[in-house]
Amino acid sequence: MKAPVAFYKCEICGTLVGLIKNGGGQLVCCGKPMTEMKANTTEASTEKHIPVATKENGKITVQVGSNLHPMTDGHYIEWIAVVSDDGTERISLTSADEPKAVFCDKKNAEVYAYCNLHGLWKADVK
Repeated sequence: MKAPVAFYKCEICGTLVGLIKNGGGQLVCCGKPMTEMKANTTEASTEKHIPVATKENGKITVQVGSNLHPMTDGHYIEWIAVVSDDGTERISLTSADEPKAVFCDKKNAEVYAYCNLHGLWKADVK
């Protein structure tokens, strides 16, 4: 059974945290509670932000956007993650990379992508 996943952001310094286990405490950074990020809630171009995941030959291939997300110094995908019954895997990207990642196939998987300007995006793996 897949554990609930949650990502948090410090609104002051921009630190991001992926929660592994919820012990009931409050995440605090820079003296303030961190904000839980909700996927697919930002007003932005969905065709460039929602991850597109495909399964083939024992792999999950992810690209961010049905039209590839731009990757410039000021606007890029910082990471792509797959969350499944087995846990979470994350690949960090830079503005020099393509907004793509390949993971080993996982059952009951969903993928997340984080845009430095437009926040968290999510899709199920088909």
